[in-house]
Amino acid sequence: MEGNFWLAFTLTLIAGLSTSIGSGIVLFSRNFSPRFLAASLGFSAGVMIYISLVELYGEAQEHLESLYGAEKGDLYTLLAFFGGIALIALIDYLVPSDENPHEIGDLGIDKEKKKEVNNEGLMRLGVMSAIAIAIHNFPEGIATFVSAMNDPNLGISIAIAVGIHNIPEGVAVAIPIYYATKSKGKAFWHSTLSGLAEPVGAIVGYFLLSFLFHDSFMGVILAGVAGIMVYISLDELLPTAEKYGEHHPAIIGVIAGMAVMGISLLII
Repeated sequence: MEGNFWLAFTLTLIAGLSTSIGSGIVLFSRNFSPRFLAASLGFSAGVMIYISLVELYGEAQEHLESLYGAEKGDLYTLLAFFGGIALIALIDYLVPSDENPHEIGDLGIDKEKKKEVNNEGLMRLGVMSAIAIAIHNFPEGIATFVSAMNDPNLGISIAIAVGIHNIPEGVAVAIPIYYATKSKGKAFWHSTLSGLAEPVGAIVGYFLLSFLFHDSFMGVILAGVAGIMVYISLDELLPTAEKYGEHHPAIIGVIAGMAVMGISLLII
């Protein structure tokens, strides 16, 4: 169990720090491919949806059916799944839409817009985006950690998918802070700190497993994690890919993500 803890925590930390990759794209690269990002986001969504509906939901159902019988087990699985959706939807609702990273729209600021927004406003946007992203990343950290504790191979796949979807969040934080301060360091560190909520979520997940753990709790958590990831895919990843105006690469990415995940589960 201890070995699984360090693997699960490391995977969650790496996934969270992927926001740094997003800031690096903004600060250190002159070539940015919306087409590639749209495909990557679609791939991440495909992995998450496939894992959630094929793997996690089934495992949760199996856990709960063995404890409560088929009828009650199915009902509790369904309730936990939609409970996960309700949790992440509530977090989304509580974050004001102007500062919500899911509602930013374009992950860039054109020259005309820069002229219209003062530095103080841009800085506030960047800081509030970092806080909002940290709030969203917290349950994702729990999801990644708990999944990796239950199945390390599955945890690796989830960590990769979460890491990909954290990249544009890093972009969303870095752009306004960089234009407000002209400091690459401040933009980079604000972006990085927003991702550290995920390992914090991992620690919370560990305490949940340690002090509340029993067979039914694991089934409920797995179903809730499935709901969280489906919501993230449909509410964040696919709409963000669409906002880049690259519909077909995003859909191809979704199909590729599902195919790669399905094949990898057969091999494993």
